[in-house]
Amino acid sequence: MSKPVLTIVVPCYNEEEVLPETITQLNKILKDMIQEGLITDNSTLLFVDDGSRDRTWSLIEQFHLANPCVTGLKLAKNAGHQNALLAGLMKAKAYSDCVVSIDADLQDDVQAIREFVIKFHEGYDIVYGVRQSRTTDTFFKRATAEGFYKLMIKMGVNIHNNHADFRLMSKRTLEELERFKEVNLFLRGIVPLLGFPSTKVHYDRKERFAGESKYPLKKMLGFAFDGITSFSITPIRFVTLMGFLLFVVSIGAAIYAIVGKLTGANVTGWTSLVLSVWFIGGVQLLALGLIGEYIGKIYKEVKQRPLFIIEKEVLAAANTNKAPLPVQQMETTTIGRLQ
Repeated sequence: MSKPVLTIVVPCYNEEEVLPETITQLNKILKDMIQEGLITDNSTLLFVDDGSRDRTWSLIEQFHLANPCVTGLKLAKNAGHQNALLAGLMKAKAYSDCVVSIDADLQDDVQAIREFVIKFHEGYDIVYGVRQSRTTDTFFKRATAEGFYKLMIKMGVNIHNNHADFRLMSKRTLEELERFKEVNLFLRGIVPLLGFPSTKVHYDRKERFAGESKYPLKKMLGFAFDGITSFSITPIRFVTLMGFLLFVVSIGAAIYAIVGKLTGANVTGWTSLVLSVWFIGGVQLLALGLIGEYIGKIYKEVKQRPLFIIEKEVLAAANTNKAPLPVQQMETTTIGRLQ
Protein backbone atom coordinates (compact mmCIF):
# COMPACT_ATOMS: atom_id res chain seq x y z
CA MET A 1 0.00 0.00 0.00
CA SER A 2 1.29 3.48 -0.89
CA LYS A 3 1.60 6.11 1.78
CA PRO A 4 -1.84 7.54 2.63
CA VAL A 5 -2.84 11.15 3.17
CA LEU A 6 -3.95 11.40 6.81
CA THR A 7 -6.09 14.10 8.37
CA ILE A 8 -6.55 14.29 12.14
CA VAL A 9 -9.92 15.89 12.93
CA VAL A 10 -10.29 17.62 16.30
CA PRO A 11 -13.66 19.08 17.42
CA CYS A 12 -13.13 22.07 19.72
CA TYR A 13 -15.46 23.98 22.03
CA ASN A 14 -13.92 26.64 24.28
CA GLU A 15 -10.52 24.92 24.25
CA GLU A 16 -8.15 27.92 24.36
CA GLU A 17 -6.41 26.61 27.49
CA VAL A 18 -5.45 23.24 26.01
CA LEU A 19 -5.29 24.03 22.29
CA PRO A 20 -1.60 25.11 22.02
CA GLU A 21 -0.46 21.88 23.71
CA THR A 22 -2.87 19.80 21.63
CA ILE A 23 -1.50 21.27 18.41
CA THR A 24 2.08 20.75 19.59
CA GLN A 25 1.54 17.07 20.44
CA LEU A 26 -0.48 16.26 17.32
CA ASN A 27 1.97 18.08 15.09
CA LYS A 28 4.80 16.01 16.58
CA ILE A 29 3.05 12.68 16.03
CA LEU A 30 2.21 13.77 12.47
CA LYS A 31 5.85 14.73 11.80
CA ASP A 32 7.12 11.45 13.29
CA MET A 33 4.81 9.37 11.08
CA ILE A 34 5.89 11.33 7.99
CA GLN A 35 9.56 10.71 8.80
CA GLU A 36 8.77 7.03 9.37
CA GLY A 37 7.12 6.80 5.96
CA LEU A 38 3.69 5.85 7.29
CA ILE A 39 1.88 8.85 5.78
CA THR A 40 2.50 11.48 3.11
CA ASP A 41 4.01 14.88 3.86
CA ASN A 42 0.78 16.69 2.93
CA SER A 43 -1.12 15.16 5.83
CA THR A 44 -2.81 17.74 8.03
CA LEU A 45 -4.55 18.59 11.29
CA LEU A 46 -8.14 19.88 11.01
CA PHE A 47 -9.62 21.70 14.02
CA VAL A 48 -13.37 22.29 14.03
CA ASP A 49 -14.43 25.23 16.19
CA ASP A 50 -17.95 24.38 17.36
CA GLY A 51 -19.14 27.91 18.06
CA SER A 52 -16.63 28.61 20.84
CA ARG A 53 -17.03 31.79 22.90
CA ASP A 54 -13.34 32.08 23.78
CA ARG A 55 -10.20 32.54 21.63
CA THR A 56 -10.27 29.03 20.14
CA TRP A 57 -10.80 30.20 16.54
CA SER A 58 -8.23 33.02 16.69
CA LEU A 59 -5.68 30.53 18.01
CA ILE A 60 -6.44 28.14 15.14
CA GLU A 61 -5.92 30.97 12.64
CA GLN A 62 -2.65 32.02 14.25
CA PHE A 63 -1.29 28.48 14.35
CA HIS A 64 -2.29 28.09 10.71
CA LEU A 65 -0.16 31.11 9.81
CA ALA A 66 2.77 29.55 11.65
CA ASN A 67 2.19 26.09 10.16
CA PRO A 68 -0.06 25.58 7.09
CA CYS A 69 -0.60 21.95 8.12
CA VAL A 70 -2.78 23.28 10.95
CA THR A 71 -6.15 23.88 9.29
CA GLY A 72 -9.57 24.74 10.64
CA LEU A 73 -13.31 25.08 10.20
CA LYS A 74 -15.44 27.56 12.14
CA LEU A 75 -19.08 26.63 12.54
CA ALA A 76 -21.58 29.50 12.55
CA LYS A 77 -22.96 28.39 15.92
CA ASN A 78 -22.61 25.61 18.44
CA ALA A 79 -23.92 22.51 16.67
CA GLY A 80 -22.90 19.90 19.25
CA HIS A 81 -19.93 17.57 19.44
CA GLN A 82 -21.27 14.92 17.06
CA ASN A 83 -22.24 17.44 14.37
CA ALA A 84 -18.93 19.27 14.67
CA LEU A 85 -17.11 15.96 14.32
CA LEU A 86 -19.19 15.07 11.27
CA ALA A 87 -18.40 18.46 9.70
CA GLY A 88 -14.69 17.75 10.04
CA LEU A 89 -14.98 14.19 8.73
CA MET A 90 -16.93 15.26 5.65
CA LYS A 91 -14.51 18.09 4.87
CA ALA A 92 -11.44 15.85 5.35
CA LYS A 93 -12.97 13.08 3.22
CA ALA A 94 -12.47 15.13 0.06
CA TYR A 95 -8.68 15.06 0.22
CA SER A 96 -7.71 12.27 2.65
CA ASP A 97 -7.16 8.53 2.36
CA CYS A 98 -7.86 8.06 6.05
CA VAL A 99 -9.06 10.27 8.90
CA VAL A 100 -8.48 10.02 12.64
CA SER A 101 -10.88 11.74 15.03
CA ILE A 102 -9.76 12.74 18.52
CA ASP A 103 -10.98 15.17 21.19
CA ALA A 104 -8.97 18.29 21.98
CA ASP A 105 -8.54 17.60 25.70
CA LEU A 106 -5.57 15.21 25.26
CA GLN A 107 -7.20 12.51 27.36
CA ASP A 108 -6.94 10.09 24.45
CA ASP A 109 -3.39 8.89 23.85
CA VAL A 110 -2.03 10.62 20.74
CA GLN A 111 0.66 7.94 20.43
CA ALA A 112 -2.09 5.41 19.63
CA ILE A 113 -2.62 7.24 16.31
CA ARG A 114 0.53 5.60 14.98
CA GLU A 115 -0.96 2.18 15.79
CA PHE A 116 -4.16 3.22 14.00
CA VAL A 117 -2.21 3.99 10.84
CA ILE A 118 -0.28 0.72 11.04
CA LYS A 119 -3.60 -1.14 11.25
CA PHE A 120 -4.80 0.85 8.23
CA HIS A 121 -1.73 -0.35 6.30
CA GLU A 122 -2.68 -3.90 7.29
CA GLY A 123 -6.00 -3.49 5.48
CA TYR A 124 -8.43 -2.33 8.14
CA ASP A 125 -10.88 0.41 7.16
CA ILE A 126 -11.98 1.25 10.70
CA VAL A 127 -9.77 1.22 13.78
CA TYR A 128 -11.43 1.81 17.15
CA GLY A 129 -9.52 3.29 20.06
CA VAL A 130 -10.68 1.37 23.14
CA ARG A 131 -9.78 2.22 26.72
CA GLN A 132 -7.98 -0.52 28.64
CA SER A 133 -9.42 0.64 31.96
CA ARG A 134 -11.35 3.46 33.63
CA THR A 135 -9.00 4.02 36.57
CA THR A 136 -8.85 7.78 35.87
CA ASP A 137 -12.64 8.14 36.23
CA THR A 138 -14.55 8.76 39.42
CA PHE A 139 -16.55 5.84 40.78
CA PHE A 140 -19.82 7.47 39.68
CA LYS A 141 -18.65 8.15 36.13
CA ARG A 142 -17.13 4.69 35.81
CA ALA A 143 -20.30 2.98 37.04
CA THR A 144 -22.64 5.03 34.85
CA ALA A 145 -20.46 4.66 31.74
CA GLU A 146 -20.14 0.90 32.11
CA GLY A 147 -23.87 0.66 32.79
CA PHE A 148 -24.60 2.68 29.65
CA TYR A 149 -22.52 0.42 27.39
CA LYS A 150 -24.03 -2.73 28.89
CA LEU A 151 -27.55 -1.35 28.49
CA MET A 152 -26.93 -0.38 24.86
CA ILE A 153 -25.56 -3.83 24.04
CA LYS A 154 -28.49 -5.57 25.74
CA MET A 155 -30.87 -3.44 23.69
CA GLY A 156 -29.30 -4.78 20.52
CA VAL A 157 -27.15 -1.79 19.61
CA ASN A 158 -23.84 -2.74 17.98
CA ILE A 159 -21.52 -0.57 20.04
CA HIS A 160 -17.96 -1.13 21.24
CA ASN A 161 -17.49 -1.10 24.99
CA ASN A 162 -15.28 1.73 26.31
CA HIS A 163 -14.96 3.32 22.87
CA ALA A 164 -15.79 7.00 22.42
CA ASP A 165 -15.01 8.88 19.18
CA PHE A 166 -11.29 8.14 18.99
CA ARG A 167 -11.02 6.16 15.77
CA LEU A 168 -9.57 5.93 12.27
CA MET A 169 -11.82 5.70 9.21
CA SER A 170 -10.80 5.14 5.60
CA LYS A 171 -12.03 7.27 2.72
CA ARG A 172 -14.51 4.65 1.51
CA THR A 173 -16.07 4.29 4.96
CA LEU A 174 -16.52 8.06 5.13
CA GLU A 175 -18.18 8.01 1.73
CA GLU A 176 -20.65 5.44 3.04
CA LEU A 177 -21.11 7.38 6.28
CA GLU A 178 -22.18 10.38 4.18
CA ARG A 179 -25.17 8.37 3.00
CA PHE A 180 -26.57 8.29 6.56
CA LYS A 181 -28.83 11.35 6.59
CA GLU A 182 -30.24 11.12 10.09
CA VAL A 183 -30.39 14.24 12.21
CA ASN A 184 -30.21 12.41 15.55
CA LEU A 185 -26.53 11.64 15.18
CA PHE A 186 -24.85 9.01 17.34
CA LEU A 187 -21.62 8.09 15.55
CA ARG A 188 -20.61 5.41 18.06
CA GLY A 189 -23.63 3.43 16.91
CA ILE A 190 -23.58 4.38 13.23
CA VAL A 191 -19.95 3.56 12.43
CA PRO A 192 -20.23 -0.16 13.36
CA LEU A 193 -23.20 -0.40 10.98
CA LEU A 194 -20.90 0.29 8.02
CA GLY A 195 -19.57 -3.26 8.16
CA PHE A 196 -16.08 -2.74 6.74
CA PRO A 197 -13.05 -4.62 8.10
CA SER A 198 -12.33 -3.22 11.56
CA THR A 199 -10.09 -3.79 14.55
CA LYS A 200 -9.30 -2.25 17.94
CA VAL A 201 -6.29 -0.57 19.49
CA HIS A 202 -6.24 -0.44 23.29
CA TYR A 203 -4.78 2.53 25.15
CA ASP A 204 -4.73 4.15 28.58
CA ARG A 205 -6.80 7.30 28.92
CA LYS A 206 -5.17 10.24 30.70
CA GLU A 207 -6.41 13.09 32.85
CA ARG A 208 -7.58 16.18 30.99
CA PHE A 209 -4.51 18.35 30.23
CA ALA A 210 -6.20 21.70 30.98
CA GLY A 211 -9.58 23.38 31.11
CA GLU A 212 -12.91 21.92 32.17
CA SER A 213 -14.87 18.98 30.81
CA LYS A 214 -17.43 19.92 28.17
CA TYR A 215 -19.57 16.93 29.16
CA PRO A 216 -21.12 17.53 32.60
CA LEU A 217 -23.63 15.05 34.00
CA LYS A 218 -26.62 16.69 32.27
CA LYS A 219 -24.99 16.46 28.83
CA MET A 220 -23.82 12.89 29.44
CA LEU A 221 -27.33 11.79 30.37
CA GLY A 222 -28.79 13.54 27.33
CA PHE A 223 -26.18 11.95 25.07
CA ALA A 224 -26.90 8.50 26.52
CA PHE A 225 -30.65 8.93 26.11
CA ASP A 226 -30.21 10.12 22.50
CA GLY A 227 -28.07 7.08 21.78
CA ILE A 228 -30.64 4.69 23.23
CA THR A 229 -33.66 6.21 21.50
CA SER A 230 -31.83 6.65 18.18
CA PHE A 231 -30.86 3.00 17.86
CA SER A 232 -33.39 0.94 19.73
CA ILE A 233 -37.17 0.63 20.07
CA THR A 234 -36.73 -1.52 23.19
CA PRO A 235 -37.94 1.29 25.52
CA ILE A 236 -41.23 1.45 23.59
CA ARG A 237 -41.57 -2.32 23.80
CA PHE A 238 -40.83 -2.14 27.52
CA VAL A 239 -43.70 0.33 27.95
CA THR A 240 -45.96 -2.02 25.98
CA LEU A 241 -44.96 -4.91 28.25
CA MET A 242 -45.55 -2.79 31.34
CA GLY A 243 -49.00 -1.86 30.04
CA PHE A 244 -49.81 -5.53 29.49
CA LEU A 245 -48.65 -6.45 33.00
CA LEU A 246 -50.71 -3.66 34.54
CA PHE A 247 -53.71 -4.87 32.54
CA VAL A 248 -53.25 -8.36 34.01
CA VAL A 249 -52.92 -6.91 37.51
CA SER A 250 -56.07 -4.82 36.99
CA ILE A 251 -58.03 -7.96 36.00
CA GLY A 252 -56.84 -9.65 39.19
CA ALA A 253 -57.87 -6.60 41.23
CA ALA A 254 -61.28 -6.57 39.56
CA ILE A 255 -61.83 -10.25 40.37
CA TYR A 256 -60.77 -9.60 43.96
CA ALA A 257 -63.24 -6.68 44.25
CA ILE A 258 -66.11 -8.70 42.76
CA VAL A 259 -65.44 -11.65 45.07
CA GLY A 260 -65.28 -9.28 48.03
CA LYS A 261 -68.59 -7.71 47.02
CA LEU A 262 -70.34 -11.07 46.66
CA THR A 263 -69.05 -12.41 49.97
CA GLY A 264 -69.93 -9.22 51.83
CA ALA A 265 -66.35 -8.41 52.82
CA ASN A 266 -65.70 -4.82 53.80
CA VAL A 267 -63.35 -3.23 51.34
CA THR A 268 -61.99 -0.03 52.83
CA GLY A 269 -58.85 0.27 50.65
CA TRP A 270 -58.62 4.07 50.36
CA THR A 271 -54.81 4.07 50.64
CA SER A 272 -54.34 1.27 48.13
CA LEU A 273 -56.77 3.00 45.77
CA VAL A 274 -54.90 6.31 45.86
CA LEU A 275 -51.52 4.62 45.50
CA SER A 276 -52.84 2.65 42.53
CA VAL A 277 -54.09 5.83 40.84
CA TRP A 278 -50.76 7.56 41.39
CA PHE A 279 -48.82 4.57 40.14
CA ILE A 280 -50.87 4.08 37.01
CA GLY A 281 -50.91 7.83 36.35
CA GLY A 282 -47.14 7.97 36.65
CA VAL A 283 -46.70 5.05 34.28
CA GLN A 284 -49.02 6.71 31.77
CA LEU A 285 -47.06 9.98 31.89
CA LEU A 286 -43.80 8.06 31.52
CA ALA A 287 -45.19 6.22 28.50
CA LEU A 288 -46.47 9.43 26.91
CA GLY A 289 -43.12 11.12 27.50
CA LEU A 290 -41.23 8.24 25.93
CA ILE A 291 -43.53 8.14 22.93
CA GLY A 292 -43.19 11.91 22.66
CA GLU A 293 -39.40 11.55 22.60
CA TYR A 294 -39.60 9.24 19.58
CA ILE A 295 -42.13 11.52 17.87
CA GLY A 296 -39.83 14.48 18.53
CA LYS A 297 -36.99 12.65 16.81
CA ILE A 298 -39.23 11.95 13.82
CA TYR A 299 -40.16 15.66 13.79
CA LYS A 300 -36.48 16.63 13.62
CA GLU A 301 -35.78 14.11 10.87
CA VAL A 302 -38.58 15.16 8.53
CA LYS A 303 -37.55 18.84 8.60
CA GLN A 304 -34.14 17.87 7.15
CA ARG A 305 -32.39 20.96 8.42
CA PRO A 306 -28.60 21.10 7.96
CA LEU A 307 -26.63 19.59 10.83
CA PHE A 308 -24.04 22.36 10.73
CA ILE A 309 -23.21 25.58 8.88
CA ILE A 310 -19.58 26.46 8.17
CA GLU A 311 -18.87 30.16 8.66
CA LYS A 312 -15.13 30.22 7.94
CA GLU A 313 -12.36 27.86 7.01
CA VAL A 314 -8.59 27.95 6.79
CA LEU A 315 -7.21 25.05 4.78
CA ALA A 316 -3.82 24.15 3.36
CA ALA A 317 -3.43 25.41 -0.21
CA ALA A 318 -4.43 22.38 -2.27
CA ASN A 319 -3.09 20.28 0.64
CA THR A 320 0.30 20.04 -1.00
CA ASN A 321 3.95 19.82 -0.26
CA LYS A 322 4.29 21.44 3.16
CA ALA A 323 5.25 19.13 5.98
CA PRO A 324 4.78 20.20 9.60
CA LEU A 325 7.38 22.52 10.99
CA PRO A 326 9.65 21.05 13.65
CA VAL A 327 7.86 21.35 16.98
CA GLN A 328 10.35 23.81 18.49
CA GLN A 329 10.22 26.07 15.43
CA MET A 330 6.42 25.99 15.39
CA GLU A 331 6.23 26.95 19.07
CA THR A 332 8.66 29.85 18.64
CA THR A 333 6.88 31.23 15.59
CA THR A 334 3.45 30.95 17.17
CA ILE A 335 4.47 32.52 20.46
CA GLY A 336 5.93 35.43 18.52
CA ARG A 337 2.67 35.97 16.69
CA LEU A 338 0.59 35.68 19.84
CA GLN A 339 2.66 38.39 21.50
